[in-house]
Amino acid sequence: MAKQNVSEQFVDILVRAGVKRLYGVVGDSLNPVVDAIRRNAAIEWVQVRHEETAAFAAGAEAQITGTLAACAGSCGPGNLHLINGLYDAHRSMAPVLALASHIPSSEIGLGYFQATHPELLFQECSHYNEMISNPQQMPRLLQTAIQHAIGRGGVSVVSMPGDIASQPAPEKSIEHALVTSRPSVKPGDEEIDKLCEMIDKAKRVTLFCGSGTAGAHAEVMEFAERVKSPVGHALRGKEWIQYDNPYDVGMSGLLGYGAAYEATHECDLLILLGTDFPYNAFLPDDVKIVQVDVRPEHLGRRSKLDLAVWGDVRETLRALTPRVKAKTDRKFLDRMLKKHADALEGVVKAYTRKVEKHVPIHPEYVASVLDELADDDAVFTVDTGMCNVWAARYLTPNGKRRVIGSFSHGSMANALPQAIGAQFTDRNRQVVSMSGDGGFTMLMGDFLTLVQYNLPVKVVLFNNSALGMVELEMLVGGLPSFGTTNENPDFAAVARACGAYGVRVEKPKQLEGALKDAFKHKGPALVDVVTDPNALSIPPKISADMVTGFALSASKIVLDGGVGRMLQMARSNLRNVPRP
Repeated sequence: MAKQNVSEQFVDILVRAGVKRLYGVVGDSLNPVVDAIRRNAAIEWVQVRHEETAAFAAGAEAQITGTLAACAGSCGPGNLHLINGLYDAHRSMAPVLALASHIPSSEIGLGYFQATHPELLFQECSHYNEMISNPQQMPRLLQTAIQHAIGRGGVSVVSMPGDIASQPAPEKSIEHALVTSRPSVKPGDEEIDKLCEMIDKAKRVTLFCGSGTAGAHAEVMEFAERVKSPVGHALRGKEWIQYDNPYDVGMSGLLGYGAAYEATHECDLLILLGTDFPYNAFLPDDVKIVQVDVRPEHLGRRSKLDLAVWGDVRETLRALTPRVKAKTDRKFLDRMLKKHADALEGVVKAYTRKVEKHVPIHPEYVASVLDELADDDAVFTVDTGMCNVWAARYLTPNGKRRVIGSFSHGSMANALPQAIGAQFTDRNRQVVSMSGDGGFTMLMGDFLTLVQYNLPVKVVLFNNSALGMVELEMLVGGLPSFGTTNENPDFAAVARACGAYGVRVEKPKQLEGALKDAFKHKGPALVDVVTDPNALSIPPKISADMVTGFALSASKIVLDGGVGRMLQMARSNLRNVPRP
């Protein structure tokens, strides 16, 4: 039997760790690894057109599956292109292994062609970042990298010179059983006792939930019923906590809606569950606050805490709920539910008034029709900017749908690459990329990846020929919009030229039929919807210091606009409020 080289051993270990594919662009120092993949039927090489796409795709795959995903870039410029997608994966706690291949080991430090220092470049966007400079480091170094990515939730980067990759693997190397899943973390009894005491003393408790509530929906609902608590959420918590939730009071933040802000400020105990919500201007400073998080470094970095609880949400609530005294007073909860419904009643007109006659098309209308037509288990990938607004307001979660975006890193151009990674996990599952024209054109070359692999991703392009969120930022900063307009082609014609299905929609009455036809198409499709660049309404009183990027610095005011089917849910919850 032929002896393995380092590349072959590297690929075998990825397979053992559950990696199904490696996203990247071939080239020079990476060639030995790609060749090893060519000869290994258990793993697939996915050729993208830009390494940034490779990292975004791997991050999305990891978020969909909850298992390790991988990407790779060749030496110098190749692996440099990975960095933005890796930042996003790392901040999303997506377990990703990135291979940054390197220049020949004998030339490191000597100003060689395409020389960089990946062990320095990726330091901030990884839990582990080391170089294989000797075959004897294998397989221990790679196994250590994998366990960092999975165990801590985030990115590990392994750098490897091309000449090392071609050398024989060490004999009698230590290959141990790999960690492929994370354990549950239960808080200590002392913390549970303290939290139980605080809840029993409080008259008005509010829960504010983030992505850390994934897998804990039932536990959150049971706890909310026991303590009669309103339940608000951050954007990343929406898909996990809003559905089947009779305690829902909406979302807080710049894109927020409903009564979440009031519920978090009018309680006397606020419990933050699995959220690293970054906008502390929306958090109260005059109520008691408890934070529960599986990552201790998140505890207390957004607000002053009266109690920090290190543990995952599900295990914490399973230990806590039976021990707290059941509350019978619903006055605070019912008042917040009423405020929530009233708030939504006031803004719902934004997407219902004359939508079938309005040209250019209301983007709110596009999002609401998309929400109605999409599959119950669809995966939506969402571009940063105005598409975040439409997704937050109009996509209806149900426990089976997924919504993935660059919600923590805030990168442009994420939706299409993330859709690639999501679709590779299941070709039969509907994947919809909600792309803005600015984000789509930034990495438009990878639309060809959809065609090359016949991935049935549906790109719904919100084409307002502008960088809409940037224009809004300029507006509230007292600046005239400048450098924000895009001169766009007919994107449907571009899609057809690439070999995909493409249709352009300019009138509202064309929209539903165009989306249905695109969804029926077996391969990749693009629906180019010409939308109104002036669609976003904002509060009449807003000052320059209120908005910095996506964060309000000193105000509770949020962007106004419609809310889709969330009004129906709020009305339904109100019907459950007991009448005197």
